[in-house]
Amino acid sequence: MSTKAKIIAAVRESIPKAYSTSKWLLSIMIPVSFGVLLLNYTGILALVSGYLQPVFEYMGLPGESAFVLLTSIFTNIYTAIAVITSLEMEGRVVTILAAMCLVAHGFIIETAVLKKTGSSMFRMIILRLTGSFVLGLFLNWALPADSFQVHSNLFVQQETFNSMFTAWLLSSLVLSLKVIILITLLMILQRILEVFGVIKWLSRMLAPLQSIMGLPDSTSFSWIVANTLGLAYGSAIMIEQVEKGQMTKSEADLLNHHIAVSHSQLEDPLLFAAIGVPLGWLIIPRLFLGIIVVWLYRFELFIRKSLNSFIFKN
Repeated sequence: MSTKAKIIAAVRESIPKAYSTSKWLLSIMIPVSFGVLLLNYTGILALVSGYLQPVFEYMGLPGESAFVLLTSIFTNIYTAIAVITSLEMEGRVVTILAAMCLVAHGFIIETAVLKKTGSSMFRMIILRLTGSFVLGLFLNWALPADSFQVHSNLFVQQETFNSMFTAWLLSSLVLSLKVIILITLLMILQRILEVFGVIKWLSRMLAPLQSIMGLPDSTSFSWIVANTLGLAYGSAIMIEQVEKGQMTKSEADLLNHHIAVSHSQLEDPLLFAAIGVPLGWLIIPRLFLGIIVVWLYRFELFIRKSLNSFIFKN
């Protein structure tokens, strides 16, 4: 078969799968975003963040930080940055909060992706929440002290429901179009790379790094996707690899423990870098946290296996 014919075949095979994945992803994204709209309009989000203020003081953060983190958990990094800039936070506060948001954002959508590729949803939620606060505590200890000020108090402007709904509807339409186009292109690219043997080559090239991280070679391509495109847009590739048996669910589960706390290492940190946050503190600690999490999980699996073997023998 000629190169042109292979590419055409790859496109034809990819489009139905891209449609299916886009439909599944949007069926989660749209209701969740509308739910957040209601929580924001009714003031429930701001009310809950008020109760969480004492917890954030342990990480050297002002009480307003709770609202920022909750916003990122239910929405995305863009919204979290908008809230941070409206509060005019500075220095180490923004760095700590940015790192926490990078671990714990887009919870519902991204956790659904992790569940679909083989992990427990409850476990992933606990892992991401715990990882976020552990990272916050570490950075509060590691970052040099400097003075900062929060120039404004938390203030949520109350808009009319019609204006909020109109803005939500427009953003949802743009998001839907973006999801469909991007996932279709990704599925085509993944199929072309597979047909021409590039994925196998990448797996061999990344084998030493995967070994250090405690991950099997089969997860290398999905690891690249998760760290460049993120979990939501990269979900099509990861789900496809599991469904085609290129990565078993147990292997995907190991990968998920890493990317749950360390993913989207390009776009999201660069968004925070644009408001002055040092990239090193946003990338390196999360990467090491992901490695630690995987090796702890492997140790847990070893203990479980040993106990089961002992019980079976006796």
